[in-house]
Amino acid sequence: MLLIKNGRVMDPKTHFDGVCDLLIEDGKIIKIGEHISVDGAEVIDATGKIIAPGLIDVHVHFREPGQTHKEDIHTGALAAARGGFTTVVMMANTNPTVSTVDTLTEVLRSGAREAIHVKSVATITDKFDGQHLTDFASLLSAGAVGFSDDGIPFTDAGKVRQAMQLAVTHDTVLSLHEEDPQLTGVLGINDGEISHKCGVTGAPSVSEYSMVARDAMLALDTQARVHFQHLSAGQSVDVVRFAKSLGANITAEVTPQHFSMTEQAILTHASNAKLNPPLRRQSDIEKLIVGLQDGTIDLIATDHAPHTHEEKDQELIKAPSGMTGLETALALGMTHLVAPGHLSLMQLLEKMTSNPAKLYQFDAGYLAENGPADLLIFDAQAVKIITDDFASKASNSPFVGEALQGVIAYTICHGKVVYQAG
Repeated sequence: MLLIKNGRVMDPKTHFDGVCDLLIEDGKIIKIGEHISVDGAEVIDATGKIIAPGLIDVHVHFREPGQTHKEDIHTGALAAARGGFTTVVMMANTNPTVSTVDTLTEVLRSGAREAIHVKSVATITDKFDGQHLTDFASLLSAGAVGFSDDGIPFTDAGKVRQAMQLAVTHDTVLSLHEEDPQLTGVLGINDGEISHKCGVTGAPSVSEYSMVARDAMLALDTQARVHFQHLSAGQSVDVVRFAKSLGANITAEVTPQHFSMTEQAILTHASNAKLNPPLRRQSDIEKLIVGLQDGTIDLIATDHAPHTHEEKDQELIKAPSGMTGLETALALGMTHLVAPGHLSLMQLLEKMTSNPAKLYQFDAGYLAENGPADLLIFDAQAVKIITDDFASKASNSPFVGEALQGVIAYTICHGKVVYQAG
């Protein structure tokens, strides 16, 4: 039995906000109230700290199978717990891709051994070929929570429409990476001032928002549940807002890095700021923030993409895109959204808990009696300088050395402490 005392409990689902105690037993919250006292219970004093639902990340890359030199499910889960996440959804761009029941079963079996909840999508098309749709029915029965070819944009509009129709039949979600390869140069660098200083043609915003527009209209036509991943361009926010106004059944995410840094970071952080989609301009950040404020962007996801130091320590054009993101996500939200007053703390938590849970209909993302005991305790005011001492195998982050607000004290999953600050 675990008793958490005197914390400020914040539940984004009901908007409850008050100082009280939580009593946890057998993986459930059995009582929420004031002055709870139980003989023999383990006690955590949360005075001055926030108690919130465990964070949920619907977009992580744990690299297993096939690329475990970068990350594996175990180290990814450790990084998630350290970042306050109790539920994550792995992407399917592994080697082999998660296109068959056998591979899906393998990754879910590995995930089930971890202390947090590890879910997975399956691929939309077989081995990311963009043409042959996978067996949605069998993959859903085997435990897939949805489908995504993340990392490989869908260029065939007819196949996208077929996939959406199949998703409607099976009442599932398609998550789309929108970036037209016919319109891009070097991936991972915004086409503009910085790419031109580097002597290359980068990836322009139109490569993203043109595909968002196409697929938003296909989603409107089919009424499929479609989720747009890692929006980076301001025009993409405009398109999603317009499509929602027409009745499209769509949602969208943004990453902490895309609302925290501009393309200028390439000049100081080199390949650690090379991301796909790329960091863009301050005007894009401003539109992303407005999208978070008005609900156009439903949730925040990390796109946790670990790479080795050797892979990142190459010339910019050759280095892979992506950054490790689980362990800095909450602090980036606190520092760049809550502290400046763009979002309230409750709104930030909603984008990182109840809204991600709603996307996949998880029984998570809330605090209630008889509900799951998945939660985090953090100091919203404390500031910490980010070091490269990550629980992840990787340290490829442009935020190393920055002072960020919001420090996690405990992560609790299924009623057990899975991370405690040292």
